Amino acid sequence: MDEHEEPLDQWAARRDRRRESDWQITGRRRAEPLDPAARGRAAHLAPDAPRMLFELDDQTGEWVPVGVADNAAEAAAFIHGW
Repeated sequence: MDEHEEPLDQWAARRDRRRESDWQITGRRRAEPLDPAARGRAAHLAPDAPRMLFELDDQTGEWVPVGVADNAAEAAAFIHGW
């Protein structure tokens, strides 16, 4: 059976498993460059760009802004809890 014939409940279960694994990979903190030209780029390509810092809200499941890092190194310290 190809993916276009997959029953909806099986697809939803597969999607939920994938989302759960994504949560484990991404963790509970993240950072996004504030410079529009640096968005979506690896940290080493814009190491001096400031970053907005986010934490995952347990109750809503949404990313909540909690601060700003001056550069990629400070953002990494926030994400990893250094």
